[in-house]
Amino acid sequence: MMEEAIPVLREDPVMERLIETHDPHTERDWSAYERLAVSIINQQLSTASAEAVRGRVFDLLDGEVVPETVLAADEQALREAGLSGSKVAYLRNAARAFRRDDYTREALADRSDEEVVELLTDITGIGEWTAQMYLIFVLKREDVLPLGDLAIRRGIEQLYGEGDGMTRAEMREVAEPWRPYRSVATRYIWAEYEAE
Repeated sequence: MMEEAIPVLREDPVMERLIETHDPHTERDWSAYERLAVSIINQQLSTASAEAVRGRVFDLLDGEVVPETVLAADEQALREAGLSGSKVAYLRNAARAFRRDDYTREALADRSDEEVVELLTDITGIGEWTAQMYLIFVLKREDVLPLGDLAIRRGIEQLYGEGDGMTRAEMREVAEPWRPYRSVATRYIWAEYEAE
């Protein structure tokens, strides 16, 4: 995905600078449920806080983050690891959904991004942002622009709006030339934002 995207993204001078400056890290190869759990843990937390909580939760589950272990885990222990009561419920809702249905890349290959978002947001605790993270990181969809992500919005404002506030419509306009690789562009924006 990255290789084909680079020539398209380089047509944007700002993006070209980011490509020269950053090498967006590729994530480890998470299972589908595991990556969804990461996104649920990350909801509304800073990167550092999310990593700390994730580490404690994954340690509690002995690195075996699957629906069965999440459903079997002691709720109080999950809370002590740093999860709110709501997030424990969300992880368990997702675990039950994953036991019931197939959300793998292969199973969802024929579904549009919009259909996948609709399917995932039917699970209580999964909103549009979490569904978009799933599209990008699990399903490897190339053209997702997650404007629900604060770092993406702040990054676009700093890079293209000189730090001034921008509307989402203005941000979509900025991102238009990145099509069909907006997911790749967002990785560069995250890298720049996290480097500051």
